Amino acid sequence: MMLKQPEPFYFEHGERAVILLHAYAGSANDVRMLARALERADYTVYGPQFSGHATDDPRDILAQTPVQWWQDTQQAISFMRQKGYTKISIFGLSLGGIFATAALERDPQLVGGGTFSSPLFAGNRSDVAEMFITLSHHQLAHSQFSIAEREQILTALPDQVRRQLQALNTFTTAEVTAKLDAVTQPFFIGQGGQDELIDAAVARRLRDQLSQVPVDFHWYADAGHVITVNNAHHQLEQDVLTYLKTIYK
Repeated sequence: MMLKQPEPFYFEHGERAVILLHAYAGSANDVRMLARALERADYTVYGPQFSGHATDDPRDILAQTPVQWWQDTQQAISFMRQKGYTKISIFGLSLGGIFATAALERDPQLVGGGTFSSPLFAGNRSDVAEMFITLSHHQLAHSQFSIAEREQILTALPDQVRRQLQALNTFTTAEVTAKLDAVTQPFFIGQGGQDELIDAAVARRLRDQLSQVPVDFHWYADAGHVITVNNAHHQLEQDVLTYLKTIYK
């Protein structure tokens, strides 16, 4: 039995617009709960999905490139502007935070934004590849592939994931962290202290690197990686709303 795949969302509810980008191997569902909280506070919220995501085949993600995901980010911003919004902020969870940061560097018309549990720097550890493979096992178990096809896909995954993550790291280093001094907007950072996928300390490094702008830094000591849905999500929602009040004037 195939599972219904997540879909992008667009909640129109006010002249202040927010774009929320999801995580690697994730979907718009990663940030849907936060989006509903923002919608209730009269924000219009768009949650696109990166190319290759929300399918029953993990190879669809692995066929994509960071350049394509950057194009997806630019298209999301263009979509909101075509809708008539001029006051736009952009945030991202994990992978999404990399591209939200790239957007803030390159587009000074964006009023603000930031990252949630985002690995903009290499840390002491990363369990992202292992997470991807584990999720792929679950994904394929609910797919229409035969057992033989599933085994063939899973056998090839480790090398494919490693190559893609290397490409993402190269993109992040060369195209994002090297250009952090181009950020001119107030910047939000949220990080779980018990992050099981990345080195949580990279959030503090990001804060320190952004010395040229005000940084709204939040450390959720008991929370894991996906702070948009875990035990930190209520506090995160309030913290984001407080931040948004300072940038939409």
